Amino acid sequence: MMMSDLKANHIRELALSHGFNRIGIIRAEPSPTLEAYERWVAAGMFAGMGYMARPDRLARRRDLNVVMPGIRSMIVVAVDYRSLLPEAILNDPARGRIATYAWGKDYHEIIGDRLKILAEQIAAETGSAARWYTDTGAILERSHAQAAGLGFAGKNTMLIHPRYGSMFFLGEVLLNQEIDTYDPPFHSQNMCGTCTRCMRACPTNAFPKPFVLDARLCISYWTIEHKGEIAPELRGKFGNWIFGCDICNDVCPFQRFAPITHESAFMPVDVDRAAPPLASVLALDDEGFKRRYANSPLERTGVERLVRNACVAAGNSGDKLLIPLLEKLRTRGSALIQPHAEWALGRLT
Repeated sequence: MMMSDLKANHIRELALSHGFNRIGIIRAEPSPTLEAYERWVAAGMFAGMGYMARPDRLARRRDLNVVMPGIRSMIVVAVDYRSLLPEAILNDPARGRIATYAWGKDYHEIIGDRLKILAEQIAAETGSAARWYTDTGAILERSHAQAAGLGFAGKNTMLIHPRYGSMFFLGEVLLNQEIDTYDPPFHSQNMCGTCTRCMRACPTNAFPKPFVLDARLCISYWTIEHKGEIAPELRGKFGNWIFGCDICNDVCPFQRFAPITHESAFMPVDVDRAAPPLASVLALDDEGFKRRYANSPLERTGVERLVRNACVAAGNSGDKLLIPLLEKLRTRGSALIQPHAEWALGRLT
């Protein structure tokens, strides 16, 4: 295949053969929501995620040629990850709840391996340069995915497709070559209408207005990204979430159409992988953490922060059987864990 013969249909066939559920192909142009992103950064809503405001990252988002010189096209793919477990288990206050995307293996590895193969195949067939990302590069993925027809931006800032909900991962392959045809953007910029379920359901009021998420109030930020103490004024609103949060996804009316993933790698091996008993998390040591969460999204957070989060969930549980474990952590836990254990004990005693 010559460089002038890169066909969209051929790319689709390749992508589908590697297990991607949906694909869109677009010209490599700046994100249509770039100005909104820069306003969000200027308002400080990125919380402690300083990498999102770094000048070099902003430069990449403004000009994709900084990411890949000579870039001409972008392939955007989606992979469904939704699984289902009984609500009684997930909402059990004696269990710590983990966001659905993290129930299985680390998507960076699963999707990254497939994107790498896809990029190498295209490069080998055409002689073009190719680069891939999945939630790792300075690329506004959801915005480009909307431009590629894969959904619309919801009021909860998630990318939503009316037939597939919002529980899907995104990935991109960048090419320095034109493709014969490009996909149009999603037919509607927004299909939320007057619905504000996601905004009203958020226990920390992390949405100051539609289409804007303030990470400084987001449970997912505090339980995954934040490395220090969790703000005391927010702890009582976290419920039993110990890694991430699905609330604004779960209440979305379009979510009822979301398909269950066919990827066994994204499914939990058992219920404890999605909602482990808090007692077991509070008793975790480094070895036990690695044994249980190796090659999963939780691995990056580490045992100390997960136990920190479990202390907060324990304080919200009303379960006095957890007091002995919390007493031990209050005196023998790390400097990060101790104040959260003490806070939890104050709630339970």
